[in-house]
Amino acid sequence: MSVVESPRRLGGWTRFVTARPRLALLAALLFTALAVFAGSGVGDRMGSGGWEAPDAESTWTTRALEKEFPASQPNLLLLVDSGRASVDDPAVVAEASRLTARLAAQQGVTGVGSYWQTPAPALRARDGHEALIAAHITGDEKGSGETLDRITPLFEGGHGPVKVSIGGLIAVRHEMQSIIQEDLLRAEMVALPVTLVLLVMVFGSAVAALLPLGVGIVAILGTSAVLRGITELTDVSVFAQNLTTALGLGLAVDYALFIVRRFREELASGADPRSAVGITLRTAGRTVLFSALTVAVSLSAMLVFPQYFLRSFAYAGIAVVILAAGAALIVLPAALVLLGPRVDALDLRRALVRGRGVRAAGPGTAGRGRAGLAALVMRRAPVFALVTAATLVLLGLPFLGVRFGMADDRQLPADSASRVVQDHIREAFPGSPGGGLTLLVREAATPAQYAALRERIAATEGVARVDGPLTAGDSATYTVVPEGKAAGPEAQKLVHDLRALDAPVHASVTGTAAVLVDSKDAIAERLPWAVGIIAVVTLLLVFLLTGSILIPVQAVVLNALSLTAMFGAVVWVFQEGHLSGLLSFTSTGDIETTLPVLMFCVAFGLSMDYGVFLLSRIKEEHDRSGDHEGSIAFGLRQTGGLISAAAVILAVVMVAMGTSRVTNIKMLGLGIALAVLMDAMVVRSLLVPSVMKVMGRATWWAPAPLHALHRRVGLDEGAAPAPTARTAGTVAPVPGSRGADGGAGGTAPKDPGRTTISSGG
Repeated sequence: MSVVESPRRLGGWTRFVTARPRLALLAALLFTALAVFAGSGVGDRMGSGGWEAPDAESTWTTRALEKEFPASQPNLLLLVDSGRASVDDPAVVAEASRLTARLAAQQGVTGVGSYWQTPAPALRARDGHEALIAAHITGDEKGSGETLDRITPLFEGGHGPVKVSIGGLIAVRHEMQSIIQEDLLRAEMVALPVTLVLLVMVFGSAVAALLPLGVGIVAILGTSAVLRGITELTDVSVFAQNLTTALGLGLAVDYALFIVRRFREELASGADPRSAVGITLRTAGRTVLFSALTVAVSLSAMLVFPQYFLRSFAYAGIAVVILAAGAALIVLPAALVLLGPRVDALDLRRALVRGRGVRAAGPGTAGRGRAGLAALVMRRAPVFALVTAATLVLLGLPFLGVRFGMADDRQLPADSASRVVQDHIREAFPGSPGGGLTLLVREAATPAQYAALRERIAATEGVARVDGPLTAGDSATYTVVPEGKAAGPEAQKLVHDLRALDAPVHASVTGTAAVLVDSKDAIAERLPWAVGIIAVVTLLLVFLLTGSILIPVQAVVLNALSLTAMFGAVVWVFQEGHLSGLLSFTSTGDIETTLPVLMFCVAFGLSMDYGVFLLSRIKEEHDRSGDHEGSIAFGLRQTGGLISAAAVILAVVMVAMGTSRVTNIKMLGLGIALAVLMDAMVVRSLLVPSVMKVMGRATWWAPAPLHALHRRVGLDEGAAPAPTARTAGTVAPVPGSRGADGGAGGTAPKDPGRTTISSGG
């Protein structure tokens, strides 16, 4: 079968793209325009919470308290500063009482209480010059945010003898949402031009460099429209917008690099643009489709968790992967058919080199460097495998000391308004208002039974103070102040002890420590399912790609090893506080419970993305030649430069996301950037080839039944075609193209053993 195939041999999808490229581009343009309209305002409909397990005891207890005892669940705090006067000064008392009554009259505000109504010690600062008004704003996150926007101008600022500042959970989350959207816009403004510059350096051609950005824009805008639709059905976290931008750009670059690179090879071998696109789609396109599937599976594993924070990243991730792959396999090929050799137009790199009077590097410089590295790794494979694996394990050791906690106002920058208020309450007020535990009894009981329950609570180890009971109908509530930190290990143990109390009536428990306990339990319960889904599907997909039973196991294990540096760095930097000054964040001494799960799913999927690129070329060459070591070296030469370039660009996008002023976004961006670079520069370059060399030809072994199964349903590219005069040997260079070895400029030698598959036509 000839390498250059006629359009009749192309499948339906390929035939549409190659025969009607203008129609494909027009459809993409209309889709993008509709996406801009449909996705507008999506950020305003997103929430900034979602860390709680919705079916947990703490969650339904909190909801019940909000209805029956709203004063026990304040999410709005007004910090009243009386200046040099005492909060008990008659003028201060009069103004503060007026503000309390005015707040209670506001629509959407319930459970208003203040130091001047119930002089509780926790509501008065130690120096006597500040006190609190507490309230609960009702409604969902969007409705409560609108209420906060409405009442803030009425209360914030000077009021006679006092000055009012606004804090509380609702203010923190509202400000966090605004900051995330501002930071996202800034990150996009930084990432887009830097990515374009890097793409010009990789491609040489300004025209070719713009293609991945086009794919990324389609994916990002399309995902915003999808998320806007999902917000009509369920809660979606505002944090997911950051992943949309980062993955949209990163995967667009990955897929476009792979496809444009292969298209240039086909043009260099003498194919016309339509045939070159057809062959590209059936080789590189197949790999892109397969890679997108593996990434989507990794991200979809987050759907097993109940917290909408994690589920939101699954919604955004799956949508952006599908759209990035779709744009790369439809929009990009259509553009390549129309551009043809003009894909290499505006070669800025060559112009820059000529302007400096410097001769361009030889065609095989980068390729020879990677070939030399591959040869060295092969010669010392056991040493490289052992040393690299041991180093990665060593880098991950700090994660053994991880401590999990809840995200709070310290996620925000130190100068943000609500953070300043919360910091001041922590430092100046006794007992940290709102940081204790609340117990709810929802059954009829006698005063003696309520008193007995109070005695049991007070006698429990770790309880500093008990307030209550406060009764309403057949319900009652107790407030418990734990010893030590509000969500520390002692408080978490206290939650378990209170839930196990042998008392006349049963009480459910909520509060910061209870939410943390329930969140950890929910993640621990479902984590094996998520890991199992990722592992099983990855094993299956890699088997379908390679036909081996050892390579899939190797892929899962080595991918997991590639993440150790990320997890070790997360604990060393963000939990322990190293580099906190340089990176401008406040260490809380723990890691938010859901973050490691999120980072694992995203980073594992991206690692598989690069793994598929490498394995597909190794498998292709092994099928052609049967040379185990030669195919490994070939795969490294063919994909090493591509994977390195893609990883650097994706890392730049992630670092741009990591400049966020919100700590969790910073941790996510910088952590995944590190994981991507470690995977591309260490695991794919050193660990994978050395392990494959140590395993030898057994790498490709499979039992006869599985081998037969793979021959029937595997994702092979078909029998290798016989080399033609055009494909055997070196061909004329394409201006501005990268050689097959990944070097800048020069010739693009055709791989005589490239195989093709039929796409159904």
